[in-house]
Amino acid sequence: MTTIKQNEQNALLLKAAENGDLERLQTLLKAGASPAAADSSGRTPLTWAAKGDHVTVARALIAAGADPDPQDDQQNNALLVTGETGSVAMLREVLRANPDLTRTNRYGGTALIPAADRGHLPYVRELLQTTQIDVNHINNLGWTALLEAVILGDGDKVHTEIVRELLAHGADRQIADREGVTPLQHARQRGYAEMVKLLGGS
Repeated sequence: MTTIKQNEQNALLLKAAENGDLERLQTLLKAGASPAAADSSGRTPLTWAAKGDHVTVARALIAAGADPDPQDDQQNNALLVTGETGSVAMLREVLRANPDLTRTNRYGGTALIPAADRGHLPYVRELLQTTQIDVNHINNLGWTALLEAVILGDGDKVHTEIVRELLAHGADRQIADREGVTPLQHARQRGYAEMVKLLGGS
């Protein structure tokens, strides 16, 4: 049974994780605070650490047994947050905890999808090279990571390289959006010449 004292410790642990206060966090863990604690939104210390890119704090929490998978009321967890921030260092720490790669955010996307549309190229490379994440997952909008990289990118060098990486790791260029428009067709419509070549056009 959780005591009032432990509840107080857990609240302080959450704040230490949010603030990146490693020394305070370690002290609280030793005193009995739980790495499985969650605030009123369901957010865990590990998710707070991921949001702030506090890598050493995340490492300490994972060493203490923190579960990377619990999602808050915005459907975020530690891995999904890294897809938004693009932090490769944090991704590596979270992967040590063997997260569920199939968990999805409030848009129904895996961590790969926001990383692709936001242009987090080093992160996309790391995730594709070190995990078995589904490169062809389709989110609630009906888009894959490949579609998002084309549609939400601006055809720049970074997004073009993301398209290259996705294709190299098995992205299906034939998966179209809900209107039946393929990544190649989107690239052509936008005048993204290099993407068009990568996607098999001319």
